[in-house]
Amino acid sequence: MPRRLMPLAAAITLAACSAGEAPDSPPPPSVTVMAFNVQNLFDTVDDPGKDDKAYLPIEAKQDEAHIAECNEIAVESWRNECLYLDWDDAALEHKLGVIAESILQVNDGRGPDIVALQEIENVAVLERLRQEYLQPGEYLPAILIEGADTRGIDVAFLTRLPLDGDPALHPLDLPADYVEREGDTRGLIEATFILPDGALLTGYSVHFPAPFHPTEMRVRAYEHLQQVRNAIPPEHNVFAAGDFNTTSSEDAAEGLLDRYLRPGWVVSNDLCEGCSGTHYYARDDRWSFLDMVIFAPAEDPNTAWSVASIHIANAVPAQVTADGTPNRYRSAERTGVSDHWPVVMTLKKRP
Repeated sequence: MPRRLMPLAAAITLAACSAGEAPDSPPPPSVTVMAFNVQNLFDTVDDPGKDDKAYLPIEAKQDEAHIAECNEIAVESWRNECLYLDWDDAALEHKLGVIAESILQVNDGRGPDIVALQEIENVAVLERLRQEYLQPGEYLPAILIEGADTRGIDVAFLTRLPLDGDPALHPLDLPADYVEREGDTRGLIEATFILPDGALLTGYSVHFPAPFHPTEMRVRAYEHLQQVRNAIPPEHNVFAAGDFNTTSSEDAAEGLLDRYLRPGWVVSNDLCEGCSGTHYYARDDRWSFLDMVIFAPAEDPNTAWSVASIHIANAVPAQVTADGTPNRYRSAERTGVSDHWPVVMTLKKRP
């Protein structure tokens, strides 16, 4: 657990806490942070050294070598995607458009101040999203450092807030028994943002190993997050946002959130009233908060911020199926957005 912990009650300052302020006092500044797994945001070009062969135009999938590689994929749905998905520019343009609409639903059309993104192929496709589709957000150049995931999916940030120092990527090292699975992992991308009052907010965009991997791999990911967080100066506020890939059934059995997050972090799940989850697994009829934003305030009361609110951003019709669950993107039908709903945490300067 982190060595600099603050009682949870001291970490949460909701809107009611401002009741004692003078009627004419301005509201404290606020910042919004979104975690959003955008489900396979790939460009249409083959990236050397990355297994992105499913996300190519159909014309590029007709040679015998490509077909032979696809036929080696054991999972039928992934094999068919590799063979038949027509990921052309029209499909990408539509995907970028619905992602942008989902982001811009927050803050009256401007989008969150910080967006922690998962499943981004490269900085080029993220810059296309930023420059062509997210102009109202006025985001600074995208933050993405290429990691080791064999498919090429990375974690990233978009932000309006200025940075303090350079971002860094912290790769995930697995126990020896699982080293052969490291190609299906992502590191933590770290960036420190300057808050409106000059205080510092260090953030991590995270994408933990998928649920079909052993629990021990996610345990290592939680431990890794705690290790890098412990190196942050105590005057920094800290958050982590993204896809923690911890299902509700795994957490019930293993208590991962209690073991690694509580009480040192404010966990978005705990404050999201009326929220079922951010991901729905139809086969088991099970909701999970795979996606979370977690926050730890600075120890110094002069620089500490606190959590004001949490909500799931799913008001865009394309995000929701007829059954009321996250609507995964289907390029052939031009429907859906992602199989994850984004979660948004609002932080406020302590009054």
